[in-house]
Amino acid sequence: MKDWHSVLVSPDTPLTDAIATLDKGALRIVLVVNEQRKLLGTLTDGDVRRALMKQTSMDRPVAEVMCDRPQVARSEWTRDRILSVMERSELLQLPVVDEQGHLVGLDTLHGLLERNTINNPVFLMAGGFGTRLRPLTYDCPKPMLKVGEKPILELILEGFITAGFHRFFISTHYLPEQIRNHFGDGQRWGVSIQYVHEEEPLGTGGALGLLPGSEVDLPLVMMNGDLLTTLDYRRLLDFHDQNPSAATMCVREFEYQVPYGVVECEGPYIQGMTEKPIQKYFINAGIYVVSPELVGQVKKGESVDMPTLLERAMARGEKITTYPVHEYWLDVGRMNDFQRAQDEYEGELT
Repeated sequence: MKDWHSVLVSPDTPLTDAIATLDKGALRIVLVVNEQRKLLGTLTDGDVRRALMKQTSMDRPVAEVMCDRPQVARSEWTRDRILSVMERSELLQLPVVDEQGHLVGLDTLHGLLERNTINNPVFLMAGGFGTRLRPLTYDCPKPMLKVGEKPILELILEGFITAGFHRFFISTHYLPEQIRNHFGDGQRWGVSIQYVHEEEPLGTGGALGLLPGSEVDLPLVMMNGDLLTTLDYRRLLDFHDQNPSAATMCVREFEYQVPYGVVECEGPYIQGMTEKPIQKYFINAGIYVVSPELVGQVKKGESVDMPTLLERAMARGEKITTYPVHEYWLDVGRMNDFQRAQDEYEGELT
């Protein structure tokens, strides 16, 4: 896959240099961004031809000839939606931006259509008790609760298969036979599924120590088995590859509005007042890309949570990166979340 970072230029780049980037990048597009990487425009062969017809000097800045209102895709759009826009507008490329207009990727028609197999292993965590969803989970593991006509875990599995993954591991603990009986060895989906069983709960990271080390030969995608998302897993892996680290943690922006006016004080004196301020945080989205080296550091039978495992790595000086999830994402942990999943299933996940 060609690196879209190689076709970034600033608006004051001379046209002659921008054309050289267009030719060298081999993506048929140049992306014009500011210092904050906000997309300002694009340059394609068509823009260059129009500039030549107008006899524009090659020393002029690219900002004068670029398309300053390019069509873009939002980072939360699904692959099918992006393909639909490309087909309707007869586009070969589509820049991907976040809510603030900052460039986060570039989708190409060729890249979206090719269905190359991804050999990275996927580890789905399905051993939880689901106590907050009782009585539904008295006789059913939480990942096996149905949203629509399929268990949550099956929706997750199919999302990865659609992206091209074929090597799966599933961790079990509570009512493991229901999961094994439903998924088997994966033959029904044309993939490989292996299982690791926690005799005692080992925390969100401890099950990594049960994996056969020889089979974790590439960065492993790890995900909680009670999440529903349209996350682009290929894009996540590309990000991890382009930002080398011991692990990448997916994060989700969470907003909380204080229901009262907040008073800021210094001693007995008021320094300021804010009416019902909104606090914003990044929360752990329960999806990771973990390097084989970090997986190998978890001992068999060791109980450890993922945040602790990542903090240990940081204490050793290893880098941990974050990847914001802008796509649909829902943690089915409580009864109201489960009902929300039923309500949103048709619109978001199909």
